[in-house]
Amino acid sequence: MKIGQIRQSLSGFYDVYADGQMYRTRARGNFRKRRITPLVGDNVEFDAPTPQEGYVLKILDRQTQLVRPPVANVDLGIVVTAATDQEFSTNLLDRQLVALAVAGIEPLLYFAKTDLLTDEVYQQRLTLAEAYRQIGYQVICERTAFSPTALAAVKTALTDHVAVVMGQTGAGKSTLLNHLQPGLDLATGEISQALNRGKHTTRKVSLIPIAGGLVADTPGFSSYEVFDIAANELTHYFPEFVRLSVDCKYRGCVHINEPQCAVKRALAAGEVLASRYDNYLQFYETIKNKKVIYNKKK
Repeated sequence: MKIGQIRQSLSGFYDVYADGQMYRTRARGNFRKRRITPLVGDNVEFDAPTPQEGYVLKILDRQTQLVRPPVANVDLGIVVTAATDQEFSTNLLDRQLVALAVAGIEPLLYFAKTDLLTDEVYQQRLTLAEAYRQIGYQVICERTAFSPTALAAVKTALTDHVAVVMGQTGAGKSTLLNHLQPGLDLATGEISQALNRGKHTTRKVSLIPIAGGLVADTPGFSSYEVFDIAANELTHYFPEFVRLSVDCKYRGCVHINEPQCAVKRALAAGEVLASRYDNYLQFYETIKNKKVIYNKKK
C-alpha cells in the first residue's frame, strides 16, 4: 500500500506520483459503482506491484474540488489579467476573485501586457493594483510584464502549491508559464493544446511541475459564469465588506437598501472602490434572478 498524488488522468488511467517516481494505475471497479471519479490532484492510497500496473484503492479527503478544470486540492489561482484598455475589465476580475473565494482558493493577481500601456494608463493600473493590495489580495503589476522581479514573485507564490491559471483568452496565461519555465514551449492562446495534440485524443488533465509547485495544464478556471451561492452570501466573498460589516446597524446587512450601512458609508467616503461595489450589485442581482434548477444532479 502506497500513498501518492494523481498527476495525470488519461483514458481511464491515472498516473500517480509517489516516492520519486510515477505509477500507471486504474481505479477499482467499486469507484464507478459508487459514482466516484478520481481527479488529478487527489491524494490517494494505491497498490502497484510494478510502475506500469496498479490500482487506486482510496481517495483521501479533498481540500478543494473544481469542475472545470477537473482538479482537486488546488490552493492557488493565478488570475492573469490583460491590462490594455481593449481587454481590461474590473467586472471579469472581480467575478474571478469571487469564484476563487467560493471555491476556497487563494488568488494571485497578475497584470499582463503592461508594457503595451502608455505611462498614464499604467499609472491608473498601478493605482488600482494598490487598491486591491489594500483589500488583501496579492498583486503583481510591473512595468515590464515578465520582468525578473515579477517572475520571481510568481515563483515564490507557486512553491509547494497546486495552482490553476485563469484569465480571458489571449491574456497571457501560456506566455507567463513559458517565462516561468523556459523550454516548456506551450502554445500561446491554449495551454492544453500544446500538451494534448491530435484530432482524436482523449481529454487529458495533467499537473506540470513549475517553480517548486504544480500547475494544471488546462486553459484555466472557467466556472465563474454563475455563482452557486445564495445572493445574501455574496458579501462574504468581498473581504473589505466583511471587515466593514461589523459596524453595520443590521446583522446580515447586504449593503444595498439597509440604513446605517458601514459599507455604503465607506463607499461615499471613497474608502471602497466604486467599481467593486458596482460589480457587487450586478453579481447580487444576477444571483437573485437566477432560475432554480430542480432535480439538479449532484
